[in-house]
Amino acid sequence: MKSLPPTKRFPIVATLVVGLAIAAMIALGFWQLQRKHEKEALLAQYAANRTLPPIAFPRIPVGESLLFRRASAFCLEPVSYKVEGGRNAKGGAGWRQIAQCRTGAEGPGFAVQIGVSSTVDAKPGWKGGEVSGYITHAPDHQPLIAAIFSHAPKMLMLVADKPVAGLEANPEADLSAVPNNHLAYAVQWFLFAAVAAIIYGIALRRRLKP
Repeated sequence: MKSLPPTKRFPIVATLVVGLAIAAMIALGFWQLQRKHEKEALLAQYAANRTLPPIAFPRIPVGESLLFRRASAFCLEPVSYKVEGGRNAKGGAGWRQIAQCRTGAEGPGFAVQIGVSSTVDAKPGWKGGEVSGYITHAPDHQPLIAAIFSHAPKMLMLVADKPVAGLEANPEADLSAVPNNHLAYAVQWFLFAAVAAIIYGIALRRRLKP
């Protein structure tokens, strides 16, 4: 007489883990949809900023609300320079020359992009003075994953209208340079959740099948 096959137990722990993972993916998808609406509101504000009167560059240069606003500042002297890859006003590749300026005995100073060079080892002879242009984010080398979940305000800098002698002109303010990929990220998270649910459902069915 043949013995009956042993009854296979339902994997409670594994199902709970997979369920929590799927729930987290769905939550991240809805969070990205919320971020999409926030970014759309910011883009509308940035477009309005371009039409507002110029202001003095903020004493504490952080935040989001002033992007693309025209501003001016006075650089007592550049204390250091930083070089970043980028493009000039004509769209050609080059090296952005960013000066860190001193504004007085107190305060954090400010950063200003004074032009674009064709070589990485260019030595601007700028001594400081009055600068005007538009506000944008200073270069940030924070890892992508950390940047997505970070709530710390980003540093701002001024992009000068007129380049320093010997440098090429900076590009004009371009709203299309601000990405709004949150809808694509949301769809990806929802797809990940669906694929995980389907794969686990198939595996569970095979496990419990007599």
